[in-house]
Amino acid sequence: MPPKKQVTEDKVQLGRPGNNLKIGVVGLPNVGKSTFFNAITNSAVPAENYPFCTIDPAEARVGVPDERLDWLHDLYAPTKRVEAFLTITDIAGLVKGASTGAGLGNAFLSNISAVDGIFHVVRAFTDADVVHVEGEVDPARDLEIIHTELRLKDIAMLNKFIEINQRVIDRMGGGGSVEDKKKKDEFNTILKVRDWVASGKDVRKGVWSNREVDAINSQFLLTAKPVTYLANVSEKDYVRKKNKFLPLIKKWIDENNPGDRLIPFSAAFESSVAAIEDPQERAAFIKESGVPTAFPKIIVTGYDQLNLMHFFTVGTGCEVRAWTCRKGAKMPEAARSIHNDIADSLIQVDVMRYEDLKVAGSEAELKATGKLHIRGKDAAIDDGDIVYFRSGMGKAKK
Repeated sequence: MPPKKQVTEDKVQLGRPGNNLKIGVVGLPNVGKSTFFNAITNSAVPAENYPFCTIDPAEARVGVPDERLDWLHDLYAPTKRVEAFLTITDIAGLVKGASTGAGLGNAFLSNISAVDGIFHVVRAFTDADVVHVEGEVDPARDLEIIHTELRLKDIAMLNKFIEINQRVIDRMGGGGSVEDKKKKDEFNTILKVRDWVASGKDVRKGVWSNREVDAINSQFLLTAKPVTYLANVSEKDYVRKKNKFLPLIKKWIDENNPGDRLIPFSAAFESSVAAIEDPQERAAFIKESGVPTAFPKIIVTGYDQLNLMHFFTVGTGCEVRAWTCRKGAKMPEAARSIHNDIADSLIQVDVMRYEDLKVAGSEAELKATGKLHIRGKDAAIDDGDIVYFRSGMGKAKK
């Protein structure tokens, strides 16, 4: 008798499902968040030198740079080229005590709850003309303030859930229905998560089962969101690639959230670059400075931290386009990025691997070598796949 086929359970991811995810810019007041946002999105958000200048979160989309899309555009010469996008939200500065309502804490924390990931901007420059809400520049202290406020807010939300549900769980006793057992499991998970966060750790750093992740996702916890740390250094330090605060920031991250990404950038430098409208003049300014803009690296890292990737659809004379989906997505989920009708009636998918197409040099050559793959609905789509969805309703997207 043949052995039973092992079924591997797909890992449930922390956070909201779907592809239209957002990343929020978070930090203390006057650390350069809105200046960063203005430059990266070419938007016009006030960036004045006083706390709470940004009251309502501003939102913009930025293109995700990808050399593969550039190559496909050159190959197919389409009439239209569409990048994948990352949605960025500028959130006003948090202060110590925000978790209990200090400053405009409750509103700001709810804005963080509405995004799916965090760009944590920390100040790593001194400037007598730019006041610091805590009096002096101390990146480790600033990081600890934000970390503590997000953690305290999570603890408060979890304690509220526990308080509301404790009596219901107590009345169930030892037995109960399947539904009662499910409620008990969820309650016990929340207790476990509360204790984890109370110990000073972020939810995202825990190892959780799929059942536990489902319970965590229902709470929309702030410390469950992926974080990329952005150290805002002076323009002078950025150009010379030296800054006295960076080792302190790196040490704090290694001790508190090991494995998280740290990207130095200069809001002042990026503002100077963004202010140059002519592409050739902008390129000349960057070349003369001797350092690249940090924005491509920041955008790609944020996109990756949200567990997003993209695949491509191509066509001579029409468009070459990058579509966003979650890593590990099955073909119907990827097709839903384009249109629900395609996903609902999907039959099969023609797939070209980007690397294979680049080696072959053309679709005709790739097909001649047998590198055009046919995939079913249960197959996972991979980053960089070039696909043609075949639909039972006669609707396909290439």
